[in-house]
Amino acid sequence: IDTRYADGRWTVYIDGGRTPTGLATVAWAQTGEAAGAGEILLTAMNNDGAKNGFALDITDAVSRAVNIPLIASGGAGRQAHFLELFSHTGASAALAASIFHFEEVAIPDLKQYLHHQHIPVRVKP
Repeated sequence: IDTRYADGRWTVYIDGGRTPTGLATVAWAQTGEAAGAGEILLTAMNNDGAKNGFALDITDAVSRAVNIPLIASGGAGRQAHFLELFSHTGASAALAASIFHFEEVAIPDLKQYLHHQHIPVRVKP
């Protein structure tokens, strides 16, 4: 689900986040779950690429409204953003790209940081 905050509410967008649908994000997530979705990838378009942190409000609202795993996307800029996400929302996982591609954060370092903060992470056997 691509979502954007505008006019005081989070709504669903399509076409790579360019076209508004008018659908409320939380309701659309519930519709997806009811239709059989096994998990939701939620991208907060306002935050995507900004590196100022995940959209905690909509992520938490969607995670509370559904009973399937939620992957948060959009906004990661440093390790602390992941800690905030997992400490303040019900997100099951997080997606980030540019901070890893441009080697601003190393994945093993992030996993170690989260582990030391008592956040469960997957490690290689």
